[in-house]
Amino acid sequence: VSNELAILVEKGIRPTLFIDEKCPITTPYDIDYNQKNCPHGSCGVGVGDTINREEHHYSLTFADLFYPWVFETRLDQIKSFYGDDSTVSLDNFVKCCEIITHSAFIQKTNGFPPGQYSDYIYEGSQGLLLDQHYGFFPYVTRSNTGTTNVLSLSGNNQLELYLITRAYQTRHGSGPMSNQNRPHNILKNPQETNRDHRYQGEFRRTLLDLSLLEYAISQDPLIRSTRNKSLVMTCLDHVENEYRFTYHGSIIHCRDERDFVSKIASTLKIDQVYISTSDNSKDIIRFS
Repeated sequence: VSNELAILVEKGIRPTLFIDEKCPITTPYDIDYNQKNCPHGSCGVGVGDTINREEHHYSLTFADLFYPWVFETRLDQIKSFYGDDSTVSLDNFVKCCEIITHSAFIQKTNGFPPGQYSDYIYEGSQGLLLDQHYGFFPYVTRSNTGTTNVLSLSGNNQLELYLITRAYQTRHGSGPMSNQNRPHNILKNPQETNRDHRYQGEFRRTLLDLSLLEYAISQDPLIRSTRNKSLVMTCLDHVENEYRFTYHGSIIHCRDERDFVSKIASTLKIDQVYISTSDNSKDIIRFS
């Protein structure tokens, strides 16, 4: 039991993690191949290569972990898929799988968990502009990052949406980035979790491009059409001295932070806005 889990249990909280039986499993072979062949800004954890392998029918899913012979056979097939003759170790991976399948806090499910829950919270797998269909291929993630998966799971289009952006634009790793050659006044965040990475590459910052936010919103039918959405703007404390952004190639100068947020919300046609000026999520406040 991890330290975090032990603390929850001591407080009388017994969390349950549900994992769908069809969930693909990333293996050390996927990670090893990814780290040796990652020209597109990959973070080196093998998720994209796992999806690619699954599409070639060399499958390993969560349900397979509960059947030792199936598990072992599929791992051998995955090794042959990559033509692996290296010394990739499976020891820790197999131990982790055993812990997961025997944990009282983890349950296998097929689709939504049994219906004792009334509220669900969904998190996009990545930013909207990393979506596999309307991001800038090949610098995308192998998933639908907007509401497509949520709608297919729940069938509920009466969702309360929160669209989150920093007060500036970022890109971690390779790929096109608008405004990358413009001078900016974005401070480095000492608490930044995205750092230059041996596989993913450089973490870049520049002025927010409101045209790209507008474009991303327009690509998702539900986000585009619903009025039940809020804008959450974080990292305002990283903007030094002057607030500005670009829109259709022009720099829009703002009088102050309030003018900056107001112009962005008005352009995106979003009425409900929250802002953050610290590294603590507790400090997020309603903008009015």
